[in-house]
Amino acid sequence: MPHVDVNALYVQVRRRLVESGEWEQIRAVMNAKLNESGWCDEVHHKSKELARNMDPLSFKALHAEFARADTAIPLAVKREISGLIKQQLEKQFE
Repeated sequence: MPHVDVNALYVQVRRRLVESGEWEQIRAVMNAKLNESGWCDEVHHKSKELARNMDPLSFKALHAEFARADTAIPLAVKREISGLIKQQLEKQFE
């Protein structure tokens, strides 16, 4: 079985998705779903509160907290976006 360079494959598939406009469509759906679920507001408010209580203010600490926000993404949104990505991948490899 030949060795598959997963990183190179990812770059190639992402480039195709960007060029076709599908990447932007998936991103737009994800943003809409995250907004509808209240996730964006929750992360925004949590980050503001953390920054207000931080002394001294640390970008690094805020960024680390924000980077963990993906663990709070609603399961329904994750499943829907994963489904859209899967559909696009299946189209790429037909």
